[in-house]
Amino acid sequence: MIKNEDLVKSDVNSLWHPLVQHKQLEQNPLKQFEKGAGSHIVDEKGQAYLDGVSGLWCVNVGYGRTELAETAMKQMTELAYLPATMSHKETVLLAEKLLDLLGYEGKVFFSNSGSEANEVAFKIARQYHAQKEGHQGRYKIISRYRGYHGNTMGALSATAQAERKIKYEPLVPGFSHIQPPYHYRCTCGKEVKECGLDCANILETTILQEGKESVAAVIMEPIIAGGGVIVPPDGYLQRVREICDQYGVLLIFDEVVNGFARTGKMFGHQHWGVEPDIITFAKGLSSGYMPISATAVKQHVFEAFLDDPGTYSHFRHISTYGGHPVATAVARHNIRIIEEEQLADRAAEIGAYLLEKLKQLLAYPIVGDVRGKGMLLGIELVEDKSTKTPLNAQICAQIVKQCLDEHVIIGRNANTVPGFANILILAPPLVLTYEEADYLAETLKKAIEAHSL
Repeated sequence: MIKNEDLVKSDVNSLWHPLVQHKQLEQNPLKQFEKGAGSHIVDEKGQAYLDGVSGLWCVNVGYGRTELAETAMKQMTELAYLPATMSHKETVLLAEKLLDLLGYEGKVFFSNSGSEANEVAFKIARQYHAQKEGHQGRYKIISRYRGYHGNTMGALSATAQAERKIKYEPLVPGFSHIQPPYHYRCTCGKEVKECGLDCANILETTILQEGKESVAAVIMEPIIAGGGVIVPPDGYLQRVREICDQYGVLLIFDEVVNGFARTGKMFGHQHWGVEPDIITFAKGLSSGYMPISATAVKQHVFEAFLDDPGTYSHFRHISTYGGHPVATAVARHNIRIIEEEQLADRAAEIGAYLLEKLKQLLAYPIVGDVRGKGMLLGIELVEDKSTKTPLNAQICAQIVKQCLDEHVIIGRNANTVPGFANILILAPPLVLTYEEADYLAETLKKAIEAHSL
């Protein structure tokens, strides 16, 4: 049996972790975790931690779902692999289920990660316009500042978080960014809805300034997640849809974090009744139990790819593991759990309860704003409420560490916008109980209170 100290040494000697400065790891090694159940994960000493961010925003149905493991094992023994150039029952039925949940006719293309799903969306958008009469020459993609769309070169180009890009530039040409509907830091002094409409109209201005005949698509998360949990006001997404329709621009919704009941509805955009032309999924699609992502398009987009054999009109993109039969079987079962246990309703109910608890933190001088929908919540910390100067990043990190010491894992928007790593993020498993929500809120309260003196 491997001793924990040997495992820690091997970790430091052999493993390259993301988002971590390894120079500190010999003195402060990462915790080793061994198992999970419900909303908790357990370390090698048997200590349970409440996971307030669902891993990386993905373990929607919670840990320890043996039925998903059994589904994977069954599929592995029957057919462990099949390329997407062939067909398999589980993959077909998952595609059909996604379109049924979306409520429209279209097609689904499977990949392995959110980054890949967005890369697929960009390729589809550019090829769609190249093959649509009168639309040739459209290639530009517009996204929003603070939005995150992935770590591959195209997805990183769409990502508008400067710290993610440092030392990787120059990136892919043809991407530009606009301001998000971030009312807490709006300087116009308008009401929320008015402010949101102004931000939406910036999209129209940008399309015109870029040249309307050159813009292929707009990509946005319905609710910006890693960039600070920025919730759009009512009317914002509706106006974005109108502008895209007016100028023949495809609208892509990145539901990698928002999707699969996270926000209190099956998909984030359903809060505002706006349908995209293209939509991307990952994370909650399988609740992290298998790597899988999807890019769904409406039928009118797909039809631009139909032509005679021997042309280049078909979509010439393939992924070795895209549509993997084990991953699609697990994802389909995962969706069944979400529906049968009504986890969207649960996220809405307990999320609203937790949000009200967290709003009590506004009484502290370092808490500037509390916001969110369902089980996607953000707490913005400031030096001064009147100036809204972001709280020092080291103090924010200390609050996260204090919560960890109390066996609660929370997130923070680090490695995003320089000088703005000041937003605490909560995205717990959707099976969170009221008692766990109380403990999460109370732990946060103690940590914030300790740094408000």
